[in-house]
Amino acid sequence: MRIMTRTNTINCHLFVYGTLMSHAIGTMGKAQRDRLQREGRSLGAATMRGANLYDLGRYPGLIESDDPGHVVHGKLIALADPRVTLRWLDDYEGVVRGDHDQNEYARLERQVLLADASELPAWVYVFLCDVERHRLIAGSRWSSALMRER
Repeated sequence: MRIMTRTNTINCHLFVYGTLMSHAIGTMGKAQRDRLQREGRSLGAATMRGANLYDLGRYPGLIESDDPGHVVHGKLIALADPRVTLRWLDDYEGVVRGDHDQNEYARLERQVLLADASELPAWVYVFLCDVERHRLIAGSRWSSALMRER
């Protein structure tokens, strides 16, 4: 599989923290997880500083924070063809292009930290809605076992 490098016009890295992680279980996101594994290559564990993870029911939502001590744990994926993969991932996450207030998520480019302490820019899906009535996930490490297909 050919992985695009940073010299291309689009970032080829994706930070996942929920139903798209390879170890997630259950039917929610299974087809997308399988496709993502075919279209990408795992670069291993990664974290994103300045973010918290919330339990939204059957899946988590990442919310940005001003506190760099807040850290979300996930995985970093190198995408073989980011234009193709990001198009269907935007559909899966409900991201409508343009100025749409109804989007639940936005795909944003943020810095992530790999286990070897290197930092890379990556796409991440950030939850846009109010989390006041949702539970903060302790340690900001999602496990599908926490959700158990509600």
